[in-house]
Amino acid sequence: MARPPSPPLGKGYFSAPFERFVRDDTFDQLSSAFTLLDTVETYFDSHVDLLQRKLQKHSDKLKLAAEEASSKIKDLKIKDLSGDLLTENFERELKGLKTKVSSRMASLSASWQSSKVVRTREKVSFFFGVMNLLFSALIFGIAPQWVHIAYTVQGLYLLPLRFYQYKKRAWHYFLFDLCYYVTILNFVFFWLFPSSPSLFVACYCLSHGSLASAVITWRNSLVFHDQDKVTSLFIHMYAPFSFTVIRHFYPNAQDRFPALLEVPHLNPWKALALSGGIYLIWQLLYWKFLMVDRAAKIKSGQRTTSFSYLLNDKRSGIGRALSKVPEAYRVASFMGGQFLYAIITELPAVFLLYKSSTWSAIFLLIIFSVSVWNGGGFYIEVFGRKFERELEALRKELAEASSRSNSDVGTPNNLSRNGSHSDLSSLLRLTSAEDLSRSESSASDSSAPNSPHESKKEL
Repeated sequence: MARPPSPPLGKGYFSAPFERFVRDDTFDQLSSAFTLLDTVETYFDSHVDLLQRKLQKHSDKLKLAAEEASSKIKDLKIKDLSGDLLTENFERELKGLKTKVSSRMASLSASWQSSKVVRTREKVSFFFGVMNLLFSALIFGIAPQWVHIAYTVQGLYLLPLRFYQYKKRAWHYFLFDLCYYVTILNFVFFWLFPSSPSLFVACYCLSHGSLASAVITWRNSLVFHDQDKVTSLFIHMYAPFSFTVIRHFYPNAQDRFPALLEVPHLNPWKALALSGGIYLIWQLLYWKFLMVDRAAKIKSGQRTTSFSYLLNDKRSGIGRALSKVPEAYRVASFMGGQFLYAIITELPAVFLLYKSSTWSAIFLLIIFSVSVWNGGGFYIEVFGRKFERELEALRKELAEASSRSNSDVGTPNNLSRNGSHSDLSSLLRLTSAEDLSRSESSASDSSAPNSPHESKKEL
C-alpha cells in the first residue's frame, strides 16, 4: 500500500512558533515600553537628583542663616546679660560710694559736735592770751613792781597744767629742759633768796641768754588760741621781761631785791662763770637722770627728749651735724654744743643789756617781734596750707570718683547708667559743697594738737 505523500516542507513549518515568538507584536510593544520606562526613569532620576541637590543647598543656606541668627540672638542675650551685670556692679559701686560719703558726713558731723568743746577752750585761751598781753603792758606802764608777781602767778598755773598735759601724752621728759630749770630758779630768787647776788646774776644771764634766744631758735609763735604755744612763749619771754623790769624799770628795786645793791655793774667774766656753773649743774643732772638712768626708754622710742628729737630731725643743721658724729661721742658733743650755745647767747646781756635800759627794751622788742612774725606765719601759712591740703585731697577724691563714673557711662543700658551718673554727680557736688563749708568753718575755728616734735619746737 502506498504511503501517502508527505506534505512539503514549507518554509516556517518548524520555525513558525519561533517566528511567532520573535515577531509577536505584544513582545515588541513590551520591549518598547521597557525602553520608554528606562528613558523616563533616567530623565526623572537626573531631575530629581538635581532638585534634591538644590533643596539640600537651600537647606544648608537655611541652616546657616538659622545658626547665624541663633548666634546673634545669643550674642544679644550675652550683651544684655553683661550690660545688666555692669549696671548691677555700677549700682553697687554707687551704693558703696553713697555709704562712704554718708559715713564721712556722719564722722564730720560727730567731729563737728565734739570739736565744740575744743573751740570753746581755744576761744578761752585766745581771750586770756590777748588780755594777758594787754595786762602785761598796763602793769609795766602803771605798776612795774607787779611784773614779777604776774610772772609767778601765771607760772604757778601754766607749769602744772603743762606737766599734766605732757605727762598724759608721755612727753614729760621735755620738762627737764633748761627753760623749766631756769624758771624755777627765777621763782626761788624772787621769793626765797632775793638778796643773793650770785643767784641774781645767774638768773639774769640765763633768762636773757638761753631762754630769750629760744624764741628764735625753736620758733616760738604768738598764737593766742593755742594754749601750748602761749605757754611756751610765756616761759621764754616773761623771764627776760621780768628781769629787765627789775634791773631798769622797777622803782626802788634795791628795797625789794637787795642783791642789786651788790651788783651795780656786771663783771662779764664773773657773770659768765656763775651762769656757766649753774648751767653745768643742770647739765649733769640732766645727763644722769635721762641719758643714763632712762637710756633704754629713750632708745626704744617710748620717750622723747631734746637730744633724741634733734638727732632724728634730719632737716635741721643740728640733726645733720649730730648724725655725722660717731655714736659713742654724740651725747658729749650735744652737751658741749649746748654749753657753748648758752655762753654765746649770754654775751649781749653781759656786755650790753645790763648797762642800758634802751638796748634792753630794743632786745625785748626784737624777741617779741620774732614771736609775732612766727604767729602770723602760723595763721597765714601753716594753718592756710593745712586747709589747702585738706581741700586738695577732697578734690582728688571727688575727681577719682567722677572719672570712675564717667568710664562706666559707655557700657550697655546707657539710659539707666546716665540716670545713675546724674545722681552720682549731684551727690558729689552736694558732698563737695558741704565738705568745703565744713572745712572752712573748721579751719577758722580750731587746729590739730601739736605733735611731740612741734611741741618741742615751742620749748
